[in-house]
Amino acid sequence: MEDWLKIFFRFLPEGGLYYLLIGLIALGESLVGIGLLLPGSTLCVFAGFLALHGKGEILPLIGVATLGAFCGDLISYLFGARFGGELLKHPLLNRRVDLVRKAEIFFAEHGGKSVLFGRFFGPIRGFVPFVAGGAGMSPALFTTFALVSALLWGLTYPGLGWLAGVSWQNVQRWTGRFSLLILAALLLTVLWAKLRRRRK
Repeated sequence: MEDWLKIFFRFLPEGGLYYLLIGLIALGESLVGIGLLLPGSTLCVFAGFLALHGKGEILPLIGVATLGAFCGDLISYLFGARFGGELLKHPLLNRRVDLVRKAEIFFAEHGGKSVLFGRFFGPIRGFVPFVAGGAGMSPALFTTFALVSALLWGLTYPGLGWLAGVSWQNVQRWTGRFSLLILAALLLTVLWAKLRRRRK
């Protein structure tokens, strides 16, 4: 193990407290407004990298990351459903009206799929569930998409850190490739949806 990792390990909590920390990071990144301040995806990739080097186990890590992401989406959805207009007046969100509008457009164009894809796009991650709640999206439909997206995110980000964890540079390289893959999948989905509309 590299010396810098040994030093870093000393500052991290042990056992359940460590997993709780990762879960809270995943939850915080999914919260409307808070997610803008917290690089949760990077930290969860890093946690996967640390798991390969002896800090924690990968399966519990995936579990708490998934649970945190799912709970964060549900909270943002509930905030949007109950306090949408009022929360938008808060200084933290009021300064981010452009991101709210982008999330609204994204949701209007893709419906439930926006909850799935939005999780993988940092700037609008917490805003899409918020907008979905404000737009009155069915709770059952939202929960289904949120659960699938949280499972994919919880598997992918710690998993990338663990699978590519030979070196941190290697992890960064593969994370960049994965982001391009998600972008390509989104573009294909958009093109497919437009083709369907033209045929109809």
